[in-house]
Amino acid sequence: MSSLDAYALLVGLVALERVAELVVSRRHEAWARARGAREAGRGHYPAMVALHTGLLLGCLVEPRALERPLVPALAAATLGLVLAAQALRWWCVATLGRRWTTRVLVHPGLPRITAGPYRWLRHPNYVAVVVEGLALPLVHSAWLTAAAFTALNAALLVVRIRCEDRALVEAEAA
Repeated sequence: MSSLDAYALLVGLVALERVAELVVSRRHEAWARARGAREAGRGHYPAMVALHTGLLLGCLVEPRALERPLVPALAAATLGLVLAAQALRWWCVATLGRRWTTRVLVHPGLPRITAGPYRWLRHPNYVAVVVEGLALPLVHSAWLTAAAFTALNAALLVVRIRCEDRALVEAEAA
């Protein structure tokens, strides 16, 4: 198996992980909406989906189209970061339980979660997103994809985090 094929397999596994996230999210959304949760920030959600899809496509296209080399030391280090990001992401999902979704849902009257990684960070899932968005492309030297995703994601995260912070304040006030 070539390094490009192995990398495509890795990106495919990350894509499958995204599908698993969506399955979990949809189940949690149904539970939350049945208990009166309301969605906030619906407008930025399509941009977020497009950006994350673009990340995966860029990871597949750039190394092949621009003949990016596999740099073993870089690949090993960034693969470790990708795995750490996945572990952090699923720790967030497990900590939030049914309250975790890919959308921003306001759960009136429920207290803020302060366990798990939320004990130290207000938005630990976005640390995982930032690390993965930089590291996954760099596993196979796709530095243009890493740079583009990082810049666009930074702008999107400003919007998303403000939305989540407003939603948390609203939920706590209810």
